[in-house]
Amino acid sequence: MASGAKLQTIRDELIKREPIFHRLEWGTTRVDLENMTHEDFWEVGASGKKYTREFVIETLLERYKKQEADIWEAKGFECFEIAPDNYLLTYTLIQDYTRITRRSTLWRFCENTWKILYHQGTIVQEEK
Repeated sequence: MASGAKLQTIRDELIKREPIFHRLEWGTTRVDLENMTHEDFWEVGASGKKYTREFVIETLLERYKKQEADIWEAKGFECFEIAPDNYLLTYTLIQDYTRITRRSTLWRFCENTWKILYHQGTIVQEEK
């Protein structure tokens, strides 16, 4: 298991990649998205629906064509090693100042780079 210092370094590396698909500097082409996601990647959206890698890539390619402003703030990052070279990164994402979601991304270090295995976003409901 990763030591405290190594885990902090990994956490810092992964924070630079989150929120996934919002960091345009990592690329916006099909090849970029395929390189960033593991071939077994899948996602559970805020709706609770399960999405395949291909569906996510196609959706993102359409979104990137629109070039709309994407206002977001990510905070509260925590990183956990769950198996050798596999890390769970969790955080809160605030989009357009109003939509708050809890995010979880499972990252794997393989092929000498970071690949996303799984991602989930859960809407934070207002407390009543």
